[in-house]
Amino acid sequence: MMAPLSQALVPITMLSCRSFFRHAVALLFSLLLAQAAALAAPVVTGSWEHAISAFQPPKYPRGFTHFAYANPQAPKGGTLNLSNPDRRSSFDKWNPYTIKGVAPAAMRIHIFETLGFVAMDEPKAVYGLVGEEILVAPDMAAVSWRIHPKARFSNGDPVTAADVVHSFNLMTSPQASPEYTVPLAGIARAVAVDARTVRFELKEPGLDAVFSTAELPVFSAKWGAGKKFDEIVTDMPITTGPYVIDKFQMPRQLELKRRDDYWAKDLPVRRGFWNFDRVVYRMYKDQDVRREGFKAGEFDLYKEYRASQWARSHRGPKWESGRIAKQTFRTSTGSLPQAMQLNTRRPKYQDIRVREAIARAYDFDKYNRYGTFDASDSLFNNTEFAAQGTPSPAELALLEPHRAELPPQVFGPPFKVPRYSASPNALRDSLRRAQELLAEAGWKPGPDGWLRNAAGEKLTLEMLEPQQTGRLPEFARNLKKLGIEYSERLVDFALYRRRINTFDYDMIIVVEPKFTLPDAGQLGSLYGSASATKEGGSNYRGVQSKLVDSLIERIAKASTMDELKTAARALDRVVMWGHTGIPMLYSRNQNVSYWNRFGIPAVQASYMDIDTMIEIYSQPWPLMTWWDKALAPSQAPIPAFKE
Repeated sequence: MMAPLSQALVPITMLSCRSFFRHAVALLFSLLLAQAAALAAPVVTGSWEHAISAFQPPKYPRGFTHFAYANPQAPKGGTLNLSNPDRRSSFDKWNPYTIKGVAPAAMRIHIFETLGFVAMDEPKAVYGLVGEEILVAPDMAAVSWRIHPKARFSNGDPVTAADVVHSFNLMTSPQASPEYTVPLAGIARAVAVDARTVRFELKEPGLDAVFSTAELPVFSAKWGAGKKFDEIVTDMPITTGPYVIDKFQMPRQLELKRRDDYWAKDLPVRRGFWNFDRVVYRMYKDQDVRREGFKAGEFDLYKEYRASQWARSHRGPKWESGRIAKQTFRTSTGSLPQAMQLNTRRPKYQDIRVREAIARAYDFDKYNRYGTFDASDSLFNNTEFAAQGTPSPAELALLEPHRAELPPQVFGPPFKVPRYSASPNALRDSLRRAQELLAEAGWKPGPDGWLRNAAGEKLTLEMLEPQQTGRLPEFARNLKKLGIEYSERLVDFALYRRRINTFDYDMIIVVEPKFTLPDAGQLGSLYGSASATKEGGSNYRGVQSKLVDSLIERIAKASTMDELKTAARALDRVVMWGHTGIPMLYSRNQNVSYWNRFGIPAVQASYMDIDTMIEIYSQPWPLMTWWDKALAPSQAPIPAFKE
C-alpha cells in the first residue's frame, strides 16, 4: 500500500532542507573568503572602478572634474621650444620600445598613451585614460579594462580590444626592449573579451602586475602592419596621444602639432593638459653649447643636473631682469640611487672586497661641495622604505636563512655613503682600509706601482661616458693612490647605447628611476637575475641573486603596507651592502631655469619631473600643464628666483 503523499514528501523535504542548508553555508563561507581576500587586497577588487590606488582609496572620486595640479581654464596656443632632455643627442627612429636605434624622448611624452594615467599627487594611483574603467578580479589573478568609447587613433580609427591585445603582444615580444618587457613579465596573456573589453590574465596575483597593465602603451594594429616589432622603425606612429609628428630633420630637429581632434581633451584626466599648439625639439650634442643656446632663447627651459653649473651659470642680466626665472621645485618622489655601476660580469669585479675598495675612493663631500645633493644611502631614498636601524624581526625572518651567503653588515645598521669631511684623517683611514681589502683579494703593487694579481694582470677601471669626461677628479686621484689604473672613454650616444646593451663596459654612471612606492617590475629590471643576462637589459651591475629575486617577488606580492616596508628594507640592506655599485647621490629637487613666459598651475605636482619621462611615476608636469601666459594677460608673472 502506498504511503500518504504527505508522508512521502517528508524525507524529500528534509533532505532538500539539509542540502539547501549545506549549499547556503558553503556559499556564505565562499563569500566570506572572497570578502576576506578583498579586504586583504591592496586595491579595490570585484567592481568596475574609475581609478585604483594602492593601500588607500583614490584621492579623486568618480565624477571629478580635473586634477588639482592642472588648470582647466588654461588657454590653448603658442609654441613650446625644447631641447634634448637627456643623453640622447640625436634620433633615428620613431619606435621607442625596441632596442636598436634611438627614438626622441618626445615619443613617450607626447605621442603614445597608455591604458591608465598615473596621478602626480598620490603615491600610487591610476585613473582611466584609453581604458575608461578597470576591474581587478577578487583574487587579483586578472585585470580587465573597458576601453573608452571616445578613444580614437590619430588616423581616426576607434581603439578596439584587438588593438590593445596587439600592443601587448608586440610589447612582450622578443623584439621589444627588456626595459619594457620586464615590467610586463607578470602578465600571462591579454584576451579580447568583446570589442571594448580586454582581460589581462596574470601569472601570479600581485600589485605591480595589476598596475603594470595600466602602463601598456596602446597603438594601432595598422602601425607597421605585417612587420616584426623591431622592423617598425620610421613608420609614422598611429597612436592616441595629443600630438602628431608634423616636421622633422633627422637626427636633430622635430616639430609636433597638437591634434584638433584629440579625443581625450575634455576628460577629467586631461583638462588643463597639453596647452601648446606646437612643440619643437632641437637636439644638442654638446652640453655647453646647449646651455648657451638656452641663454640665447633657442628653447624655453633648462633642467640643470650639475651643481657647479647651477651655482655659476644660471645667473646674469637676464635672470636679474626677470626675463629668465630660476626655480627649485621640491618633490616627494622617491629616488633610486645615482650610482657608478660596476659590471660584475667581469672577473676582476666579482670579489666584494675589490668592489668595496673602489667604493671607498669616492668622496661624496668633495663632489657635493655646493651642497646641492643628498648622499644616496639607500635604494629607496627620500621614503619610509629605506632600511632603518637594525633589521626588524620581520626582516630577519627573510634574511636569516641566507646569513652564510651575506656580508655580516647586512644584519647591522643600514648602509651609509662614506663621509670624509668630518675628520681630516677620515679619507686617509678609509683608503688604508681599501688597501687592506685589495691585498686580501690578491692584488699587490707591482714594480710600476700599479696593482697586479698573481697572473700579473693589472687592476684597471674604465668609465664609459657618452657626454663628458673629467667629472670625478677626486675619485680618479684616490684610485691612483690605491694603485688602480683609472681611465675614461668618451663615445657618442649611439655607441654608448650599443655597448651598454651588450654589457661591454667596466663601469657606467646610471641615474636610476624615480618612484612613489617600490615597484617590483622596476626593481626586477634593475636588479633581477632575468635582466642580467638578456641583451638590452637594465641590470647593468649584473646582479644575479636568488635572495634578491625572492625579495623583489615579496614586494610584488605585498598585500599590506607593513609587508611592503619589510620586503623593501630587507632588499635595501642586501643590495647596498653588496657593493655592486658605488652610490653617489640623489636629489629631492628639480632645478630649472625657464624663460619667464609660462603660466603655471597654482598647485605643484608632488611626483614629477621637469622635461623628461624617466618612468611613468615621474612625469613631466611642466610640459603637460604649463601654458603660454601671453595668451592670458591677467596671469600674474612668475617671480625670478632670488639667490
